[in-house]
Amino acid sequence: MDAQIVVVIAGVILVLAIVASIVVLRRGGGKFTFDTKNGTRPRATEGEGNTPGVAFKGRFTMLTAAVGAVFAAITAKLWSMQMVSSDYYEELSVQNQTRTVTTPAPRGRILDRNGVPLVTNRASLTVAAYRDLASDTVLVRHLANVLGMPYIAVRRNIQDYNQGAQSLHTIASDVRRSTVAYIQEHPSAFAGVEVVERTERLYPYGELAAHVLGYTGTITSEQLAAQSEAASQGESDAGAISYESGDIVGQAGVEIRYESLLQGIRGEQTVQVDASGSVVDATGAIPPEPGSDIRLTLDLAIQQACEDGLDHAIAVARQFGYENAARGACLCLDCTNGEILGMASAPKYDPSVFIGGVSNDDWNALSSEDSGYPMINRAIAGDYMSASTIKPLSSLAALKYGIYDETQTTDCQGWWTGMGDANGRWCYDHSGHGVINLQRAITMSCDAVFYDIGKGFYYDEENPEGLQEMFRSWGLGEATGVDLPGESSGRVPDAEWKDSYFSSWDDADRAWNPGDMCNIVIGQGDILVTPLQMACAYAGIANGGREFVPHVFHSAVSRDGSGSAVTYEPRERLSGAYRQDSDLALVRRGLWGVIYEESESQASHFTNLSVEVAGKTGTGEKSGEDDYSWFVAYAPYDDPKYVVAAVVEQGGFGSTSAMYAVRDVLGAIYNEPDSASVTAGDGVR
Repeated sequence: MDAQIVVVIAGVILVLAIVASIVVLRRGGGKFTFDTKNGTRPRATEGEGNTPGVAFKGRFTMLTAAVGAVFAAITAKLWSMQMVSSDYYEELSVQNQTRTVTTPAPRGRILDRNGVPLVTNRASLTVAAYRDLASDTVLVRHLANVLGMPYIAVRRNIQDYNQGAQSLHTIASDVRRSTVAYIQEHPSAFAGVEVVERTERLYPYGELAAHVLGYTGTITSEQLAAQSEAASQGESDAGAISYESGDIVGQAGVEIRYESLLQGIRGEQTVQVDASGSVVDATGAIPPEPGSDIRLTLDLAIQQACEDGLDHAIAVARQFGYENAARGACLCLDCTNGEILGMASAPKYDPSVFIGGVSNDDWNALSSEDSGYPMINRAIAGDYMSASTIKPLSSLAALKYGIYDETQTTDCQGWWTGMGDANGRWCYDHSGHGVINLQRAITMSCDAVFYDIGKGFYYDEENPEGLQEMFRSWGLGEATGVDLPGESSGRVPDAEWKDSYFSSWDDADRAWNPGDMCNIVIGQGDILVTPLQMACAYAGIANGGREFVPHVFHSAVSRDGSGSAVTYEPRERLSGAYRQDSDLALVRRGLWGVIYEESESQASHFTNLSVEVAGKTGTGEKSGEDDYSWFVAYAPYDDPKYVVAAVVEQGGFGSTSAMYAVRDVLGAIYNEPDSASVTAGDGVR
């Protein structure tokens, strides 16, 4: 109807302009003379056929015709608007009075491999209102009193500019039913206030698997900006979800990695608005569609065992005087396909604190060093020295490049002087292991043998970095590709890295030296690995060199619940290098010996299992801190299926604490708990 008004106004202005022109013309007539003899009647001074009067009459006739044409045009336009295009303008009018707003969709659930819900949704009674209600001071204050909230908080929530102008704005969630009943019983006192049922994330097992599952939160401005930039550059996938300010999205773990599956399809609600944009009525609605359920590879029982086992290992470390033990990781991997069956990290956090927005106090606690940075998933993002767990790979390198063979021996006296007395080094067993070969050196973790290997590589002109090449061939120094955000790549140091990393040092200090090689060959110094990388490497040892891409995604259930929409297909990641099968057999036999021959007390924790196990202890050294405890194992020894890796920061020797986490997980898998007593581990590294 606005277009009609504009046309009418234009017509009136035109007519007024024409009338004004006529008046001017009449005032500006031709010259006349007066006949004083015959009265005052004017007479033309020139001939009748060429007088100004005649010209004026012609102009007036033309103006009259023009005015008539204008009015005819206006009449025709009005008729066209009213009769011919009335439906079109009526539609524009309706569009000007209505808005389409979206309603949130429930997110898909996250299940374990057996269908047990790890993350689900719960109904939440929510008090909401449209933005224009914020101007009603009396009502807002009354509502604040009923909800038990500060007035300013209620007003701020109603005005929330992170949500659409015509959308219902959440004022309070999880409102008590008695409060809801009071609001609904007094509609006149709470005009414009609505009670709606929405869904919020529910974590049935609390902190369990929080680092894997992740959490949700309101979409950030950075995420919205990234979406806009991708759309402007044509990088958005066809059918991708288009997010709006105020949407709840995944922010960590599986929640963000599989956001496109978990996020549902928003519904639509048509509302009527007045001239100021305030909502006055709501009409038709399209209901939202829930997101797809996701099934993970996690097994609830094994996941619980990883969590409890890690807690047990930390408690044991403290029992034996390692008071700073509080952080670490434990995970279980299926070496035949890369499925992650359990993954724990300590300290833990509760993902439910993010529901409805995390408070400043909670966020500060989650982000502080005093709290141990609990949001870090140390299983995939913890960079640790590998300690002696790397010795099987060092052995394969020595055999492949001819640095040390299966018949060669070293006389370990506890103090190694292979590079001269001035550069002597201790074996962890200061009393020495005596004459010992490579397989036995793996079992007893004899440092002297591996110092010989490190020295051999340093002076090998053909393969001076053969050791590093072996490490990399088994996946160290690069991310595993696990389908979780935040994975670290670790580090395999070499001469080029050292020269670049310590660029401010003198040339002599930056040069790669025999001591560097003797450090990394036993997993100390500048080498860094993650627990997941070591679990994958041991999966390769158990599986003939084949490593699969580790993953937590199993399948997604279609939105209509009719079946699996997407199923993960295992992918081979790499095949670790080694010279021949006998070399791998030597390493495996050495790892079997670690469990059953290295220490009687250590063996007692595994002889009560019905399957045989192979594994390796490790003790990481870090300046100014207690030792880091490592233990990695696979089982069954003769037909490998499971790999379990654990690390406890400042937890002592490998058998002091981390071993208990691994044993607890194997006990859960085979339903055979550890019956051996807790000991200090006899100093086994």
